[in-house]
Amino acid sequence: MKAVISVVAAGYIWLVHKTNRWQNLNSEIPFEMMANGKPFIMAFWHGRLLMISATVPSGIKSNVLISHHGDGEIIARAVKYWGLDSVRGSSSKGAVPAIKEMLRSIKRGELALITPDGPRGPRMSAQEGVVRIAALSGVPVIPVSYSTTRAKYLESWDRFLLAKPFGRGVFVWGDPISVPRQDIDGAHQLAKKQIEDSLINVTQQSDIFCGHPPIEPASDPKTQNAAVKGT
Repeated sequence: MKAVISVVAAGYIWLVHKTNRWQNLNSEIPFEMMANGKPFIMAFWHGRLLMISATVPSGIKSNVLISHHGDGEIIARAVKYWGLDSVRGSSSKGAVPAIKEMLRSIKRGELALITPDGPRGPRMSAQEGVVRIAALSGVPVIPVSYSTTRAKYLESWDRFLLAKPFGRGVFVWGDPISVPRQDIDGAHQLAKKQIEDSLINVTQQSDIFCGHPPIEPASDPKTQNAAVKGT
């Protein structure tokens, strides 16, 4: 069943990608880096997972950090159809092996795709994993988000954006963010805040560009976490 769902998901991504008119904003640096084989960490919120694989040019070796949770296998199989490999793990389970594998892939010159608020939130709140990988790898974090004019926001913890065919879409990229290897004077917390703020900004920019009220971060992360754990 998971294999069938993955094929349907990959086909739906293809349909949305082909039938929408897309723009990329502030994309010069990430696309130049990809063209020149320079790795970086592409960071995006969990709620904007659906179409991210479509923004990676064909032939660019990439790895997506995907959790061990139930839908992880479906996502891993779906992105495989787009030429993206997966590393299984998250901040809550399998963190150390997953981080090591991501670091090895970056060292090989491959792109790393990470959802800083995944797999279970709080929504639009960056966790430590992306900072750890950036600090240890020495590559920058580049935030990205998207929206489409024809879309439905699901009533899930991440307010998942279900893009629809036959509209207009936009990918908005943030500027590269460097994370120092040494956590001196709160440098890693500062970098985490920069990543989070930039991701919120590009996400809200993309929503406004497509005529939607911007999605806000979880108003009470502790309450949201409790609700998610209870489901």
